[in-house]
Amino acid sequence: MALAIASVPILTGEASDRFDLMMEESEKRRGSIDFSKQIEQARDILSKADFREYK
Repeated sequence: MALAIASVPILTGEASDRFDLMMEESEKRRGSIDFSKQIEQARDILSKADFREYK
């Protein structure tokens, strides 16, 4: 038995404007997290595991 395909909701008006604003603010914050400690920990783990190809 076939199921009906639901239509995709589309934002309009104020909801669309608010979504655009939130998206722009989110993109500005993107990449602001410093993962250097986690990268160093991963390198330490890989060096102890004798994983030589990791840079």
